[in-house]
Amino acid sequence: MLKTLYIRDAFKCGEDSEVELIGWVRSKRRHGKLVFLDLRDSTGIIQIAVKQGIADSETFMKALDVGLESAVKVRGKIKRDARAPGGVELHCNHIEVFGPSLDGFPIRKGVGLKFLLDNRHLHLRSPKVAMIMKIRANLMDIARRWLRENGFIEVNCPTFITAAVEGGATLFKLDYFGRTAYLTQSVQFYQEAAIYSLEKVYSLQPSFRAELSRTRRHLTEFWHLEVEMAYADLYDIMKVIEELVYAIVSNLSKESEVELKALDKVVKPEMAEPPYPRIKYAEALQILQSKNVNINWGDDFGADEERILSKEFEKPFFVTHYPKEAKAFYHMPDPNDPSVCLNTDLLAPGGYGEIVGGGQRIHDYNLLLERIRENGLNVEDYRWYIDLRKYGSVPHSGFGLGIERMLWWLLQLPHIRSACLFPRTPTRVYP
Repeated sequence: MLKTLYIRDAFKCGEDSEVELIGWVRSKRRHGKLVFLDLRDSTGIIQIAVKQGIADSETFMKALDVGLESAVKVRGKIKRDARAPGGVELHCNHIEVFGPSLDGFPIRKGVGLKFLLDNRHLHLRSPKVAMIMKIRANLMDIARRWLRENGFIEVNCPTFITAAVEGGATLFKLDYFGRTAYLTQSVQFYQEAAIYSLEKVYSLQPSFRAELSRTRRHLTEFWHLEVEMAYADLYDIMKVIEELVYAIVSNLSKESEVELKALDKVVKPEMAEPPYPRIKYAEALQILQSKNVNINWGDDFGADEERILSKEFEKPFFVTHYPKEAKAFYHMPDPNDPSVCLNTDLLAPGGYGEIVGGGQRIHDYNLLLERIRENGLNVEDYRWYIDLRKYGSVPHSGFGLGIERMLWWLLQLPHIRSACLFPRTPTRVYP
């Protein structure tokens, strides 16, 4: 009995090897007494040749009748042929259709982007989409591996929260058994609790932002790699960010080499090799104003400002020391200039903007209370978070890296929607 192979393994088989494959019919072509099927699985695509007179009549008729995206099992002999894609094809002598297509497959050349998004559940079958998802999986695996190797412990934090981390206007509100709760914007606060026993932690899970932004870089649900570290200041955490981003890029260039080549994308380690340029908010503001951007001290940078700014650099770069009114209450004020924070954003070059945001947290009890009140927030909503500063508080820092943002930049994708399986935006929650 033949062992069923993956397509990638069939390419390694010798001439005239008898093999069995399972996959989906991606395309079909007839040339007289010859039918060509392109069969795909998760590992690749191979050409199946079904020739009348060599294959029995039943097999030939099945090849003629089979619909696109039907699930089939095929058997035959491996043949080397320079004309075939990849130089290999399977001369088929048996076809079993065990998952027929019941209608014409709707995903075809020329359909618009909206149609593809409306039918994302079917568009996922595209080899291009599959390659992006494989690269994404590798990216996440590399990040986890680097963090584990450097002493960080993975923790899993709540999705339901009761108070804002990044700002109340971007919270998704829901009813939690008669009580108001929200979907998390960030797991930072819970990680801050965890460092008092684990010291160096990370989480990789979804975050939710109810932003009405309709830009190329915004999603309402995104995967968030967040890191928190005890006994660390701003510069310690910037070093971690540099080393992590470089590890992701350099390892991805090797571990996703096949997928990158298939997508005709180039990811080189030198594009993210440390050290990264560092500029302060004040300098970034001057650059923007010199380009006639209407922005004033204290304004946060939005998508347009970051796009303009990041076109000035050829590798990722840090922007530090934002005005405290532009950032969340938990950022540590700079002791040398309390009007600015010890925070940083890492921006990707070429117009892609922020991919990492982080900085040093306030660890002083009274200062945290003061900043909460300055921001007009209810102290009681943050009582447990404030408690962390009452019992053995230590300086600490952390950051969040957007997985889709990172992938969007590395693959130079036209829109961040392409970097996730089922994108969620202000206008899209189906399928």
